[in-house]
Amino acid sequence: MAPAPEWSASYDVGSAAALQALAAGLARHLRAGDLLVLSGELGAGKTTFTQGLGRGLAVEDRIISPTFVLVRQHRSRDGRPGLVHVDAYRLESASAVDDLDLEATLDANVTVIEWGAGRVEHLADSWLRVDITRPLGGTGPGGPRGLVTDFDDDGEDEVRTVTLSGAGPRWRGGVPALPLD
Repeated sequence: MAPAPEWSASYDVGSAAALQALAAGLARHLRAGDLLVLSGELGAGKTTFTQGLGRGLAVEDRIISPTFVLVRQHRSRDGRPGLVHVDAYRLESASAVDDLDLEATLDANVTVIEWGAGRVEHLADSWLRVDITRPLGGTGPGGPRGLVTDFDDDGEDEVRTVTLSGAGPRWRGGVPALPLD
């Protein structure tokens, strides 16, 4: 059974750049073996958040969604932990996650799993859940009230709320101090 969260903290961000900056600030507090579980609907900003983590960890390569390959591994350029980026959207169970053999890379990297809530917490005794929510509505594929699936490029980005929840011994120290714009 997964441990209950020790704490939660929420941050509002108004752009993709602000979301990445928040994630880069969080990256300074991460260490090898940390497990992050990202949740949010399609287009909420999970991969955008992971790009900020990658920048904060100084990883090699551009971070793109691992939707079709399931797992992408990025090494750090400066000796910090690398980043393992996983998309569990198509995985239907914890046993399907186990088939990825993430335990082999977990101790040496920061592991970020999109769509993993309820299926990946067993991989570590501590985890950090990152929930990204955004308002519904606006202009999108479903018409005037359809879901907006991306941050706009026109400078009028919609606000996302990022909620961090730390569970297990690793996160008993409380909320990391994050730089906010």
